[in-house]
Amino acid sequence: MSRLTERLRLRPWPWFRRLPVVARLVLAVAVTMSLVLAGAAGLVYWRVQAALDRQLNDDLTTYQRSLDQAVRAAGGQLPPGPSGSLRQVLDVQGRVLVSSAALHDRSLLTPVELGAAAHGATVRRDVGSLLPITSDTLRLQAKRVTVGGQGRIVIAAVRRGHRDEALRELLAQLALASGLTLIAASYVGYRTARAALRPVERYRGGAAGLADGAQNLRLDVPADRDDEITRLGHTLNHMLDRLEASAERERRFVADASHELRTPLTLMRAELDVALHRPRSAGELTETLRSVDTEVQRLIELSNALLDLEELGTAQHLSRAPTDLADLAGTAVAPHRRTAEREGRALTVDAVRAIVDVDGRWLRPAIGNLVDNALRHGAGTVRLTATVDEDGLRLCVTDEGSGFPPEFLPRAFDRFARAEASRTGEGSGLGLAFVQAVATAHGGTAYAENTGRGVRVVLALPC
Repeated sequence: MSRLTERLRLRPWPWFRRLPVVARLVLAVAVTMSLVLAGAAGLVYWRVQAALDRQLNDDLTTYQRSLDQAVRAAGGQLPPGPSGSLRQVLDVQGRVLVSSAALHDRSLLTPVELGAAAHGATVRRDVGSLLPITSDTLRLQAKRVTVGGQGRIVIAAVRRGHRDEALRELLAQLALASGLTLIAASYVGYRTARAALRPVERYRGGAAGLADGAQNLRLDVPADRDDEITRLGHTLNHMLDRLEASAERERRFVADASHELRTPLTLMRAELDVALHRPRSAGELTETLRSVDTEVQRLIELSNALLDLEELGTAQHLSRAPTDLADLAGTAVAPHRRTAEREGRALTVDAVRAIVDVDGRWLRPAIGNLVDNALRHGAGTVRLTATVDEDGLRLCVTDEGSGFPPEFLPRAFDRFARAEASRTGEGSGLGLAFVQAVATAHGGTAYAENTGRGVRVVLALPC
């Protein structure tokens, strides 16, 4: 039982949460306006009632004084009061000594009130109620006076008819005005809520269309407004952009993998078929295994390159960290020095001593890819230059080969692009694509150009 009570306390009005948003807003407006209108009406009614009661009490007090003076003047004639007023004089035992004809010698005081007045208290009370409407509504006041050593209770009463009628009219007008105001406020709240939530419903319809398979869907967001709903629309459009980009990367990954992996797999299948369909010597089997191993290594390199590109494309943020540029360049080039020595080529590094804010995990293999491409497809000395200026970090790798064909330069950084006419050798065509992806992830650019004495590939990054 205590657990149920706790849940109800933490989640009040569960029925309210199940209502539509528009209904909840309208209900909240109606309840709030009801409280405000009730408070305002109560204040107005209290102020008017206080003013009417003050006037009525002043009239009653004035009449009471004139009666007191007439009673003290023994044998004096009791003065007439306001229109419809009544008067009565009692002794301390409650016997009626003088009374208005309309009272028929009926005492206006109860025994308790008589006792209070006999002991010197001023008694005031109303006879009859405001609602429901009754006749002969009065306000009376009783006070003791002494006449010739004897106590007398003098009672003055005035009719409340005009006061009660004014208050009933005020109540009717306040109820009518409050009701109309509540209806108007609820209607305005309903229309406002519907207008405010109409874009949300439109966005919901767009999302439903996307769930049904709609392509290139974007929400129609006004460009001349900047409110919560508009910002929601921009956020959803941004989400749709990312979803479409993710889907495009997935399609490209599948297409690239199926296209590039088909060739080595086919070659491996052919080698194995030949080896299985006729007897072969141990040397021939060894050669077949070496050929298959080469294709397997190529498959591994292709898979790793494709996975790296996919990870770069889907990464939300790079892990930038202060990095020593000279150490970064030296570490990236070190694995390729043995290859350069084996081919009798020079490999030089000219990097300034500076601290740059980059992601070394990705920049290091990007530099390695540039150097590897220059060693594989270029000629002569390979130079890596790394400088820092007000524009950021600039990495430049040059060689002394024959250069790229002019028609190849615009697509040099495309996936699987190869300059077969001028550069021969093995490669997947993903090295420069990886470099471009690293540059884009850092917010920079990459480009290649022929220098007349070879190729220059530049990686420019903000740091």
